Amino acid sequence: MKYEQLAKDIIKNVGGKENVNSLTHCITRLRFKLKDESKANTEVLKNMDGVVTVVKSGGQYQVVIGNHVPDVFEDVVAIGGFKTGASEDVLEEKMSPFNKFIDTVSGVFTPILGVLAATGMIKGFNALFIALHILNTNDGTYQILNATGDCLFNFFPIFLGYTAANKFKVNKFIGMAIGAALVYPSLAGLTASPAQPLYTLFAGSIIESPVYITFLGIPVILMSYTSSVIPIILATYVGGKIENGFKKVIPDVVKTFLVPFCTLLVIVPLTFIVIGPIATWAGKLLGALTLSIYNLSPVVAGLFMGAFWQVFVIFGLHWGFIPIAINNLTVLHQDPILGLIFAASFAQTGVVGAILLKTKNSKLKGLCIPAFISGIFGVTEPAIYGITLPRKKPFVLSCIGGSLGGAILGFMGSNVYMIGGLGIFGIPGYIGPNGMDRGFYGSIIAMIAGFLIGFILMLFTKLEDNTDSSKSKNDLNTVQPLVRQEILVSPLKGEVKHLSEVKDEAFSKGALGKGIAIEPNEGKILAPVDGVLTTFFPTGHALGITSANGAEILIHVGMDTVQLEGKYFYPKAKQGDTVKAGQVLLEFDIDSIEKEGYSLITPVVITNSDSYLDVIETDRKIIDYKEELLTVMR
Repeated sequence: MKYEQLAKDIIKNVGGKENVNSLTHCITRLRFKLKDESKANTEVLKNMDGVVTVVKSGGQYQVVIGNHVPDVFEDVVAIGGFKTGASEDVLEEKMSPFNKFIDTVSGVFTPILGVLAATGMIKGFNALFIALHILNTNDGTYQILNATGDCLFNFFPIFLGYTAANKFKVNKFIGMAIGAALVYPSLAGLTASPAQPLYTLFAGSIIESPVYITFLGIPVILMSYTSSVIPIILATYVGGKIENGFKKVIPDVVKTFLVPFCTLLVIVPLTFIVIGPIATWAGKLLGALTLSIYNLSPVVAGLFMGAFWQVFVIFGLHWGFIPIAINNLTVLHQDPILGLIFAASFAQTGVVGAILLKTKNSKLKGLCIPAFISGIFGVTEPAIYGITLPRKKPFVLSCIGGSLGGAILGFMGSNVYMIGGLGIFGIPGYIGPNGMDRGFYGSIIAMIAGFLIGFILMLFTKLEDNTDSSKSKNDLNTVQPLVRQEILVSPLKGEVKHLSEVKDEAFSKGALGKGIAIEPNEGKILAPVDGVLTTFFPTGHALGITSANGAEILIHVGMDTVQLEGKYFYPKAKQGDTVKAGQVLLEFDIDSIEKEGYSLITPVVITNSDSYLDVIETDRKIIDYKEELLTVMR
């Protein structure tokens, strides 16, 4: 296994395989559903080699890996023995309705996103070949490519029937059977010309529905369910409830065939008579609503979507737009919403390109090169989490570039006509029925503009970083690092412990801030940074330092040692003193304190850690004075 050790470390730090309810993955992330997120060592995972960051959103614990996440996923599944869908004994999580919605959409669409993008790319390139007169619609090459590109969308309900059944814990083949019934050719052909309807319901309205057949005398409103999304998801959900009901009353000896027999006899007619029409009407209304919002001001819509799309991605909120986009493609045969976000990934990539050009930091260059390449192809998580977001300003600049690019897309009336690839592979998705029109050229202009705006804004934004780790400490202090960070050296000598090992909830639960603990083997406290000794308790057991850069550091020697009332503690500085890193601040008698029955485990915490991006702990097990202990990232 290529990523065996990484997989083992990930499993360990999400709380062990017994803490995992289910596991899936998308393009860059492992998406865990954990029984208890508090058991996961988020900070350890964030700082683990091979992990970009950790995101908690939509009821999911997302470990961001990067482009090679499928390989890591395979090793995690193999080592953990996980089922890749929801397990049968998953505990029902307490999630808000919004989180449940995001979780449902993610669970239904994640498994097919790769094939969805692939078939869309094939369909898009086929449209490009026609527009460039490389092929014509009578060519066998075109027809086979078209069948390959259309296969998923033409039978989308069957695929979604499988993934929705997996999500709702329904017999997967029941889900597929419902989907297959929805696109059954004989039923679909009943509405084709020259067939005449028996009568029409709701004539003249947006939900006008001709009736061609009845079921037991009940009118059946036949819709075109090819490429549809909402009907099959709702039908599978309801089918699951019906299936569970039959499981309770049908004897075990005949359940194998009678449960699906009875379930299908109920759910398929119910879908055609009730669920399908209601879901389809809802889809039409949703499509009309999104289009009307877009029509109020395409430019303003573009500014908003372009600016915030990457923020939506970070928090996993972009999943909420996926069913709307697919619904719009089904109902309207075009989607203006996702059409507005095309420039965002290129703006992000442009910012990374400028950083790559400007920085002399070899480590940062090493991060920028693969992030730039993957960004060109639309995968921006490595750029976001590894480069721009930790530095804040570059991320904001990329959002500006995406916003202005979105405004161009809105102004040019650019829409997507198919779900295609990401990045440059998304270009063919803007080719509509009229070929390369204004909207298509608008997508090209916006793509280039987004990249250039991000690149130029970053190019003319001051970027200072540590160019060489071999520089002297004085030299480094005169240069503001690109990632603003402050390193705290160890004030003690001894064994390093996690704060969770401290038998005091204020420290172990992180209530007083992020940090680390040390079991000292020598009775001396040194200043971990240059700063001011802002607090020195009269009992000598605890002291606070505010660093020159504003970090507020608490060092608490032992647990409950305040009860010694200063006995065995010998201060070597006083409150208000300006101190230098390495200066002796306190001495204490280890043996005497331990004989009194007190633990000497000493937490070192950043009490204002909420003001910082992150506090990264050392990976040392044993530490000496002045060795790096904590890194505070702004």
